Amino acid sequence: MEAGLDTIVHIAGDPISQFVTLVLLLVLARIIVQGKATDRFLVHIGFFVLLTILLVGHDVAPWTTVIDDEDLPHRMFIGIAKATWWAGGAMVIASSVRVYLIIERKPREGRLLQDLLVAIIYIGAALSIIAFVFDLPVRTLIATSGVFAIVLGLALQSTLNDVFSGIALNLGRPYSVGDWIEVEGGVRGQVVETNWRSTHLLNDANDLVIVPNSALAKATLTNLTGGDAIHGSKVVIRALPSKSPALIEETMRTVLLSANSILKSPPPSVSITALDGSAVEVELSFKVSSLGQTGVAKNEIFDLVYRHTKAAGIQLSLAANASAVMNPDPGSKHPGTPWRLLTSIPLFSTLTEDEMEALANSMERLAFKKGVVIAPQDASMTSLMIVRSGVVTIERVSDHGREELTRLAPGDLFGERGVLMGAPEPATMRALTFVVVYEISKEHLASVMHQRPSLAEELSQLLAKRVETEEHLKIDGRSAVEDHPVSLAARIRHLFGVQQRSIP
Repeated sequence: MEAGLDTIVHIAGDPISQFVTLVLLLVLARIIVQGKATDRFLVHIGFFVLLTILLVGHDVAPWTTVIDDEDLPHRMFIGIAKATWWAGGAMVIASSVRVYLIIERKPREGRLLQDLLVAIIYIGAALSIIAFVFDLPVRTLIATSGVFAIVLGLALQSTLNDVFSGIALNLGRPYSVGDWIEVEGGVRGQVVETNWRSTHLLNDANDLVIVPNSALAKATLTNLTGGDAIHGSKVVIRALPSKSPALIEETMRTVLLSANSILKSPPPSVSITALDGSAVEVELSFKVSSLGQTGVAKNEIFDLVYRHTKAAGIQLSLAANASAVMNPDPGSKHPGTPWRLLTSIPLFSTLTEDEMEALANSMERLAFKKGVVIAPQDASMTSLMIVRSGVVTIERVSDHGREELTRLAPGDLFGERGVLMGAPEPATMRALTFVVVYEISKEHLASVMHQRPSLAEELSQLLAKRVETEEHLKIDGRSAVEDHPVSLAARIRHLFGVQQRSIP
């Protein structure tokens, strides 16, 4: 019994057994903390400290080349332990690099620099093992390896060019993962990954574009994301010089004022960039909340330009190198403003010419100064209003203050809730600029609807679309979009006494 106990004590006190136990504990701890950089860093520190205590406690100095033990197994153990000590120190430093970059909260952005530092650390540890364990002349080895490195560098010149370009890009940080960049030559996309050799971009078509780092380092880059998500854009409009540049500029400012998809702050701007006998060229600059909103904003701007220029009597010019004949305006037969308004609204496109003529003759012109309330909140309107010119803002006053819902431009309708359903307006209609509207009374609309019952379905679609933008509001204790377009059409037909015609 005592002999067995002595054997256990001897094994426990043997440095080789202690070393093997310590290495096994390291492997087990790394398995347990896999994927946790901070915990792995602490495990490496603990292993390195315990290994240092073990070696120093047995009179082994890892930082020297002296080995006094004559026993071959112990000489091999000392060599392996010293090499492990240098590797353990390298693991501690490498883990600290990993932890620092994660604390910086940009681990993917610093991946190249992180890998470079870790490689340098392990190369230094390998040279230290060669010098202090194998007692070889490091200078001679470095000189020999330098010749080999030159030959290898010439063979891998293109690859190394990409690698070092990637390092330079990572240090300079002209872009980060998640940024939208545009490369000289028309390549544009969002950065999804950067590695040693290339940068991966996801373009507008959701295709993955792989650009070599050497090409990025030499090309002109435009970081479309900038310091935040806000993105600037512009639209260039050419108008015939039949109106004064000041009037054209003011009309374009009204266009930007009526746009809902652009940011109001910082404010958009309008500048005249060119003037000649064929056109006045105007540049509309604006900002959107993100790069993905650029296309939506431009589509809205183009639509508003068409509507506002038509309302102001401004004609758009052809391109500088184009030559074509302008088609006559389909409303030229009926030059009256009410007729032109009705023909520009898809809602009334199914009316016959006689029905359109009768409805246009019944419309009345109303003008409102800037800031005047056209219809207060909770009022029930008895007429359908069509914006002729200017901008109307729809805003709601609640316990949280005044909230703007949307803005209306020439050709937009309002008042349909009161006319079609007899319901109060959920928001205030206010003139943001000088506004001219044309009014269609409920009685005249009813006479047209009796002749054209399908107009009820089209009006119900308009009303459903309008209340959809107000879904966050509560009217009479229920959601504003509770009614389906089909039920809305039924209510409109009932209110106007219109029978639904069956399709044969």
